[in-house]
Amino acid sequence: MESSQDRNLPATERKLQKARTDGQAARSRDLSHLAILGAGAMALLMFTPRLIDHLRLDMVRQLAFDAATMKSPGSMIARLQSMTGTGLIASMVFAALTGSAALLSAIGAGGWVWSIKPIAPDFSRLNPLKGAANLFSKQQMANVAKMVLMTGILAAVGWNYLGHSIDEMAMLVLQPSPSALSHIADWLIAGTSLLLLVVFLAALIDVPLQSVFFRQRLKMSHQEVKQEHKESDGNPEIKGRMRQRQREIADRASVSAVPKADFVVMNPTHYAVALKYDDSMSAPQVIAKGTDLVAMRIRDLAKANEVPVLQSPMLARALYANADLDQPIPAALYTAVAQVLAYVYRLKAALRGEGQMPGEVPEPYIDPELDPLGLKTRQGAPA
Repeated sequence: MESSQDRNLPATERKLQKARTDGQAARSRDLSHLAILGAGAMALLMFTPRLIDHLRLDMVRQLAFDAATMKSPGSMIARLQSMTGTGLIASMVFAALTGSAALLSAIGAGGWVWSIKPIAPDFSRLNPLKGAANLFSKQQMANVAKMVLMTGILAAVGWNYLGHSIDEMAMLVLQPSPSALSHIADWLIAGTSLLLLVVFLAALIDVPLQSVFFRQRLKMSHQEVKQEHKESDGNPEIKGRMRQRQREIADRASVSAVPKADFVVMNPTHYAVALKYDDSMSAPQVIAKGTDLVAMRIRDLAKANEVPVLQSPMLARALYANADLDQPIPAALYTAVAQVLAYVYRLKAALRGEGQMPGEVPEPYIDPELDPLGLKTRQGAPA
């Protein structure tokens, strides 16, 4: 099992996407606090004057008593319901604004993540050892230090603000109710603004800090990166077998083109390559190739269609390994193929009675780098 010290590579895009699928994203509590306080302060600033006027009129009506009111005490309940309705509506509007601000701040920090996995039952979270490890993690210690610091700063700001305004607030009991309510609203707005400023400064630090912590939690080891590449790109061994299978299928399909070939070269049993050349081509092309049983099929089909079959082991291996179907042969094999092609032309002319039969099939020089058998032999030789 790899330790966290081994995880020193940044998370790949695939792992980041998987984390988002699992419901994980960088979130800043300070940014949420800032959004809630900001939306609350804005709501107070925009709606408090109207709310104060409404409450003042309601208080005038509620505190008005006459003979009719005294004869029907049930009317006091109706008055109470009216005041309660006003308070509930104001509270619901305030809650909706602050809740929306908290949601938007979360989306702004880590983007929209739709996943039910975080709320799904997970009994591994009940593991006390894992919980203890998370309790003393680097991120948790940083969060605790930040909370202690924030608590101290907010307490100092609040204490200072109350200390300078407590006498003024105490004197409001001597003022008329409308004036007192107006002063209380201004006092709340000013206090909230101070808190908002403190949390704003904290959020400026916390947002990038949480992003760093999030990416640090997702760091990967070399083994994890290799495993991910293997999963995304496919196992090299499996891919190699698939390519081999595809080549075999293509080789079998190419056998039908053998009757059109000018000649076939073999090595003599394991490889067979059929080539064609005419004036429309820039260079000879391989139109069919195969190994083992496919090679035998190419040989038999060539003989059945009177296509010359020549034994040139190194050339057959080099063409099979380096030439693509229906494509010009590599330039490095031009000279070798030209020698064999010249032999084939002389052979066909002799069969038509236009010349003497050529001698043995030439064995042209093939660069050892193009011969797969020679290359394997050299790679396996001791240094």
